Amino acid sequence: MSSDAPSHACCTLPPVVRDTDSYQPKGSYISFEHTDKEKFSKDPITKAYVTGPTDTGKTIIIIFDIFGQWLTLVFDPSYYKQTVQGADLLAETVKAKVIMPDFFRDKPMDLNLYPPTTDEARKTIQTFFQVQGNFGDRIPELLDIAKGERNNGVEKLGLIGYCWGKEQGSSPLSAQLTRLLRISTLGGKMAALANATGEFDATASVHPAMWARADGENLKAPVAVFPSKDENQEEIDAFMEIANKKPFASKNKHKR
Repeated sequence: MSSDAPSHACCTLPPVVRDTDSYQPKGSYISFEHTDKEKFSKDPITKAYVTGPTDTGKTIIIIFDIFGQWLTLVFDPSYYKQTVQGADLLAETVKAKVIMPDFFRDKPMDLNLYPPTTDEARKTIQTFFQVQGNFGDRIPELLDIAKGERNNGVEKLGLIGYCWGKEQGSSPLSAQLTRLLRISTLGGKMAALANATGEFDATASVHPAMWARADGENLKAPVAVFPSKDENQEEIDAFMEIANKKPFASKNKHKR
C-alpha cells in the first residue's frame, strides 16, 4: 500500500549535517589505555574518539579507513568531520557507545599519494601496509579493546570496518598497485577477520575487499555487508553464500 506519509526512517533517524565545516562533534577525543598495558607497552594506541551513551550495555567499535579520522590533519577536513559525524549518528540512532581508536598513531595514509605516480609514493604505500596497516598487529589491539569493553560490563559488542571507497581500477596502475589500492579497504577486511574470533556479537563491512573464502567459512557471528558498485560482485556473492549457511543466517544483511 502506498502512502504520502514520511518513512519511518525519515521520522526517527537524526539528520545529516551537509555543511561538514560547521559540524560540531558530539563526542570527544580521549586518552586511551590498553587493557593489557604490558603487552602493548612498546607502541600503544594512545587516543580514541568516543561518542554516545555509556550506560546501555552496547558498544560499537569503528575501524576507520586508511586515511584516518583526525581533524588535525592537513588534508580536506570535511572528510574527517564526516567520519566523526557518522559515528555520532550511529551512536544516537542505536543508543550505543561508539569508539574509534587511532590504530594508525596519527600517521594515516597521505591522501595526496592517491593515485600514486612515482616509485617513492608506491614505496610509501607498501610501507604503510607493512606497518600501520598490518593485520597481524592491528587485530590483537582490536581484541584488547573488545576485552576492555566486556570487562566493563558491555553485553552487546559490535564492529564496523570502513574503507575509503573505489579501487581506482580505471587508473593506469600496475597489478601490484591495483592490489595495494584494494588493500585500502583495511577496515572491511579487519571486520571479517575479527568476526572469526568470536569476540563480537555482530560485525559489518562497508566497501569490503580482499576477502578469501575462509573469511566466510570462519564467521562466528552475524555479518552485515555493504559493498559499493566497485567491489567484485562474484567475491561478495561467494562470501554471502557461505555466510548464509551459518546458524545465524537470518540475521545477516547484504545490500549493494
